[in-house]
Amino acid sequence: MNPSRFLFSVTLFVLASMGSLFATAPRPNVLFLAVDDMNDFVGCLPSRPNAITPNINRLAARGVCFTNAHTAGVFCAPSRAAIFSGQYASTTGCYTTPNYFVHHPKIESLQTSFSKAGYTTLGAGKLFHHPAGAIDQRDWTTFFLRNQFQRDGGWALESWSSDTPVPQPFPNSVYNKGKQITGGLFLEWGAIPNDREEELADTIRANWAVEQLSRKHDKPFFLACGFYAPHYPNYCPQKYFDMYSRDAIETPAFKEDDLADLPDKVRKQRQNRKAFHYDKLVAMDAWKDALHGYLACTSYADAMVGRILNALESSPYADNTIVVLWSDHGYHLGEKGQWGKHTLWERTSNVPFVWAGPGVAKGAKTDVTVSLIDLYPTLVEQCQLPSPQQTLEGVSLASTLRDPANARDRNVYLPYMNPGEYAIMNRDWRFIHYDDKNQELYHVKEDPHEWNNLASESQSAEIIKELQQSAPTTFADPEPKLNARRDLVVEAGKFRWQKGKGNYVPHPKYLPYSDATAQKK
Repeated sequence: MNPSRFLFSVTLFVLASMGSLFATAPRPNVLFLAVDDMNDFVGCLPSRPNAITPNINRLAARGVCFTNAHTAGVFCAPSRAAIFSGQYASTTGCYTTPNYFVHHPKIESLQTSFSKAGYTTLGAGKLFHHPAGAIDQRDWTTFFLRNQFQRDGGWALESWSSDTPVPQPFPNSVYNKGKQITGGLFLEWGAIPNDREEELADTIRANWAVEQLSRKHDKPFFLACGFYAPHYPNYCPQKYFDMYSRDAIETPAFKEDDLADLPDKVRKQRQNRKAFHYDKLVAMDAWKDALHGYLACTSYADAMVGRILNALESSPYADNTIVVLWSDHGYHLGEKGQWGKHTLWERTSNVPFVWAGPGVAKGAKTDVTVSLIDLYPTLVEQCQLPSPQQTLEGVSLASTLRDPANARDRNVYLPYMNPGEYAIMNRDWRFIHYDDKNQELYHVKEDPHEWNNLASESQSAEIIKELQQSAPTTFADPEPKLNARRDLVVEAGKFRWQKGKGNYVPHPKYLPYSDATAQKK
């Protein structure tokens, strides 16, 4: 036989064999871990103050940690809608609402793509927004709700209810002491007894996920578990408070006249917000107390992540499971005088984003700019999922996960709460656009605290022009808001949205006042 022909035949055989091997290779499992309101204070990221998060750190040590990852929405509802739909609010209209699956039923959610690929889909906790009617119920093999009360109430998460312990006295934080709280438990923090940790909603969810990893699965699984912590209220067992010395906690960097160079449209709003929360905390000498509660709950959330990681490592699925951990957005804890989210600045946008498992480099950090909108297309590529009907607006990070050292930076877009408002970020710059007269520009490479707004300087015009090219040219109208009392129908443990046909009765807010008079009111 001709030697060259023989070599060609052997090559064809090898390639065919490899193709067959790849075609039959088992798809990886996915462990999808979400935390709520967790900013970039985690131990594997450089921001300060630094939270004690040994479990997130060890996940980062065996995978890829993105230090410049950003949310796709500036608070819970739009961020989670973007992650599960793969589309920004400027396309779906979910600027402030979570219900993409109601007004856009053709959108195939992330769990739908896994289900179509033959995966077992298992969900628990805060993956979608937490009020009644916000969970996309489609295509879950099992979605865990910890009691029938939740299932009968439109699948509201009810993370704090009569079956969960709260600190006493209530309210517990110095910020709320003596007040009547009407709901939300904002700036409320306190410790619960250590021996009641297993009664907490997030602990129950973590234990459920651990149980799933102990079972035999005949198909690949998508196991998604969302934690409410460190969202307010910052209630967690005493031992997590004990991990920190209150007086030794470092307060974030702060500049007294930081808001002076903001555009007119936002300066007054930010000044009012500063006076209402940050200034009051400082006047009470309670800034470090509030930080203490947040850091303690970050460490509690980390401990729950650790339970699941331990279960995975001791399971038969350890070597063939992709793990991804993300927070829905960041959180201001005094920076720029703000407390909370809802901004287009770094503290709202920057999030923990960590991957590990097959197809992921080990022990790598990268500062390439990425977005949570990239989750869906990345998992489509890594897990060979069918492409959904809708256009995915993110970018697959699969090649970056394999070879982070050679990844290229890009501009990332973040919509705000009204059409036409947005930020564009990359390694060097952050451009914020409210309208043509109200803009901000920060050279974040040299000004990481975003203290110097350069938007009005003449030499900034070309930079702004270049960054604006990454923004959409059209913006969807806001999604119509739904009213749960009027439009949410709950029956047989499921729910649906139907305009004007609602039978939903909200559960009373669980507010266990220590003072009997306040409780009666």
